Amino acid sequence: MRDYKELKNKKLFVLDMDGTIYLEETVIPGAIDFINTLKTQGKDYLFFTNNSSRNSSMYVEKLNRLGFGTPREKIMTSGDVTIDFLKSNRPGQSVYLSGTPALEKSFQENGIRLTDENPDIVVIGFDLTLTYEKIDKMCHFIRNGAEFIATHPDVNCPVEKGYLPDCGAMCAMIQSSTEKSPKYLGKPHNETIQAILHTTGLQKEDIAVVGDRLATDIALGVYHQVTSVLMLTGATSREDLASTDIKPDYVFDSIADLAIIMKKEA
Repeated sequence: MRDYKELKNKKLFVLDMDGTIYLEETVIPGAIDFINTLKTQGKDYLFFTNNSSRNSSMYVEKLNRLGFGTPREKIMTSGDVTIDFLKSNRPGQSVYLSGTPALEKSFQENGIRLTDENPDIVVIGFDLTLTYEKIDKMCHFIRNGAEFIATHPDVNCPVEKGYLPDCGAMCAMIQSSTEKSPKYLGKPHNETIQAILHTTGLQKEDIAVVGDRLATDIALGVYHQVTSVLMLTGATSREDLASTDIKPDYVFDSIADLAIIMKKEA
């Protein structure tokens, strides 16, 4: 039988959302029980998503509507990682932001200096309000020397009807025009791990990353020496596991199975 002692000793579980604890508007069975189990055991959790089209307050509203009772401090997005990176590594620099009103609000609330003229940095998120005017401005600023940063690398965002072009697809267009590649943040990049450690005050060995996507959730753990836990309720199947070099430390059919393991006596 697999030894789950290492997993049971973790202090913080970093949880992806869609495909891991819910599917769009449906809670995956066992997800709320898992959160309650962590609370009972004195362990912590942090919901993390690469989707920067929404801010943390919007995710709080959704999670509470679904029955999780989650406070704001338990949510982090790739937009939050980008804000943390800018404040820590590019303090005071001006930013042209291509993002939704929700992302813009988060940047403003955190004191990021936004501008439409000669920025030091161009930041693009999953911009559902993208226009040709924004594309033209970004390309112009980047050609003139502005640093190019993207909140996350996802090319597509899964939705009920299939997929929407995500931040990575938008960056590909800009990169093709400017011949400049962006610095990607979000999962699976190191800045995400650093933001989590900075926010929680924990060490890598205290953390487990839980998610359904190999290239982002699991790669975050694999690339940065953090325990990774794959859920088979979303984007990844057992067949996918057989053909990838990104191997999780643990694999569960669903979050309900992880909850059972956490409740078992050592």
